[in-house]
Amino acid sequence: MNPADATGAGAITVAAPAKINLYLHLLGRRDDGYHLLDSLIVFLDFADTVSVSLADGLSLGLSGPCAPALEGGKDNLVLAAARALAEAGGCQGGAAIELTKRVPVAAGLGGGSADAAAALLALAALWGLEIPAPGLADIALGLGADVPVCLESRPAFVGGIGQELEPAPSLPPVWATLVNPGKALATKDVFAAHGGGFTRPGRFTASLEDAGALANRLAPLGNDLTAAAAALAPGIGEVLKAIEASTGCLLARMSGSGATCFGLYADEAGATAAAGVFGAAHPDWRIDVARLIAGRSDLD
Repeated sequence: MNPADATGAGAITVAAPAKINLYLHLLGRRDDGYHLLDSLIVFLDFADTVSVSLADGLSLGLSGPCAPALEGGKDNLVLAAARALAEAGGCQGGAAIELTKRVPVAAGLGGGSADAAAALLALAALWGLEIPAPGLADIALGLGADVPVCLESRPAFVGGIGQELEPAPSLPPVWATLVNPGKALATKDVFAAHGGGFTRPGRFTASLEDAGALANRLAPLGNDLTAAAAALAPGIGEVLKAIEASTGCLLARMSGSGATCFGLYADEAGATAAAGVFGAAHPDWRIDVARLIAGRSDLD
């Protein structure tokens, strides 16, 4: 698999699709404090992009509507990915990296993890590194629990602390309206606020024929971090109520550690109509409409 596209002048560009958790269960906690997860992660045609070209040394340029949230930070996961890959590949690792940031930061959409995964893929192609998939996955896990699943950007059940991936059954076409109440939540803070109690796995094997069947299958499941996130960002509760009440909504849920929530809809028209209603009533909310994808090849 080579997901990178040459874009002239030796540059390589890779998409970094946002993810949502259709469900997220906490199964337990290890002695080192990491939680054991069971989650169904899917990806969207709502994405950042990472472009790389050969250069002396490493540099990172930022652009896009969500770039200001990353400016002034001590470091960036994209640069961490570049350094880790260069070390693993035994190369000097010179590259000019350009990150176009469209996915909100600290929003439960895995934007930073997706950016890191895209950087690994783009730089491996740029530097001509032939690192086997398991080796690349090990590098990805060292960067963050969600980074390994972002390498493929295919629907997958995620277990362990993020390193155990199992392909999901075929999922039907479905659209999502993403709503964030304007809050950024740090994942570690939400996990720390989780009051305890664990849930059983929610995995299934049957393919589902349409969006309604998918929503019905997901309905008994949930996101075990919702209460903790809502305690830190009370607007989450209002967002979920609004999504649940919207016309055509099949399922309302928070993604990851929040604060972004989403509604699932059978078609683009339903998702777009709901987005219009939310935007009119709450101009301070961040709202996006996206389609679930089967993988990177489905981004065209």
